[in-house]
Amino acid sequence: MTKSRQAFHLDNVSFAYTRSTGSAQPDLPVLHQLTLSVSAGQTVGVIGPNGSGKSTFLKLLAGIVAPQHGTIHLFGGNLSALPRQTIGKLLAYVPQEFQAAFPFTVHDIVLMGRYPHRKTSLLDLWGWEGKDDYAAAERAMDSLNVLHLADKAITELSGGERQRALIARALAQEADILLLDEPTAFLDLNYQLEISRILHRLTRERGLTIILVSHDLNLASQYCDLLLLLDHGRLAALDHPDRVLRADILEPVYGCRVLIDCHPESGLPRVSLPGRPMT
Repeated sequence: MTKSRQAFHLDNVSFAYTRSTGSAQPDLPVLHQLTLSVSAGQTVGVIGPNGSGKSTFLKLLAGIVAPQHGTIHLFGGNLSALPRQTIGKLLAYVPQEFQAAFPFTVHDIVLMGRYPHRKTSLLDLWGWEGKDDYAAAERAMDSLNVLHLADKAITELSGGERQRALIARALAQEADILLLDEPTAFLDLNYQLEISRILHRLTRERGLTIILVSHDLNLASQYCDLLLLLDHGRLAALDHPDRVLRADILEPVYGCRVLIDCHPESGLPRVSLPGRPMT
């Protein structure tokens, strides 16, 4: 497939979760008439209040759910028409929650990212990894600083170590796009900064396209090229952080007053909430 400069193009995409058959409740609309493009090589932060459709948006891009209306193109090809193995070679998805059914080692978890590169025979599909698979897994673990944890069970890792291992699994796919749902959630400041810097480095060194969901507006401001702001499933803004993190744009969406200033080192916008009233 010839790759265009656009990693994704969405044309009038809408999505609703359908109720079970026989339910008296109507379908639950989540995303409405989204038309937008993401260029290859960009880091895009998806922001917005709870319930604005951020995680569902990422699942649409990953092909986990399909839109009821509109089309999504991945490198120029209609996402809904692409085989799953082809999609797996083009993009990797890291969910917010990961539950290991067994205490797999970090090495086992990262090797799972090689599944899209298996051949079509039953032997290849059922775990006969080759030299290329092991080499790709080792490179990914090295890039995410978890190579020394290769033989450790995923269940024994700290939150930051586990998150790096999961990103390493995605990196082992050798895909052009990483989709990450809250990659720094529930992590302390040190791990938040470490993972943000690793992702930033990967875009610069490998030309990856990264689309990540984040509740942390300030981390997104510092490490994303563009911010995509969702408001009740509708596109409120898609632009450089300077043009999205503004009081007149954020306050109607989040429903509260915000204070915007510049980060003292980067000069990029920084968002604060009003302080406690003086007594």
